Amino acid sequence: MTHWFDGPLAAFDTETTGVDVEADRIVSAAVVVQDTPGGRPRITRWLVNPGIPVPPAATEVHGLTDDHLQRNGRWPAPVMEEIARSLADQCAASRPLVVMNAPFDLTILDRELRRHRASSLARYLENVPLCVLDPRVLDKHLDRYRKGRRTLTDLCAQYDVALEGAHDAAADALAAMEVVRAVGRRFASRLERLSAAELHTLQAVWHAAQARGLQAWFARSGVPEPVDPAWPLRPDLPAAA
Repeated sequence: MTHWFDGPLAAFDTETTGVDVEADRIVSAAVVVQDTPGGRPRITRWLVNPGIPVPPAATEVHGLTDDHLQRNGRWPAPVMEEIARSLADQCAASRPLVVMNAPFDLTILDRELRRHRASSLARYLENVPLCVLDPRVLDKHLDRYRKGRRTLTDLCAQYDVALEGAHDAAADALAAMEVVRAVGRRFASRLERLSAAELHTLQAVWHAAQARGLQAWFARSGVPEPVDPAWPLRPDLPAAA
């Protein structure tokens, strides 16, 4: 029997103008599809002119400047449509979707769809089963007592995954996929009896518990900060907000 971590997977990643899913914009994105471990990945990339200035701090991360995006990026409306349809196609093909820190990437895509298409990610996925594998949530649950950060770079080091060209959407998506496969192999005794769909449901519970734990840590540190427990997509803010 082929386990989910040895089967077909797709991965999604974005680069953005910042870390606020409500106000920031997508400047590049990629969907990577791989049928077997080590197989040749099929990569679709998008470059977006966000229509707002790209802060220098964001450019320092991903290297995409205002000038480059204005010259080479496409207008957001058709790009967001294409990305949403691509994700729906992966779901329709029953490929689990790997998204590192899913509540960020999926939520900012949802907000871009609302901004530019008067739609939502849920509308594109309403007829297909969404199945997300988030390496951050999986690793934090399965190896919860390991100290240290859990960024994609950290997880790649932990699971011996090569990350070439970090903060390029395609490179990050492929690396996240390889991390998920490595997590599956390392914790096979705990995961092999679970389907990807069952893991999707469990991750929502695990992420909520992780969020509560992080919020409690903030409170003990004297800097109370709310942590959203929603996974893999944060709910839309009320219109009044």
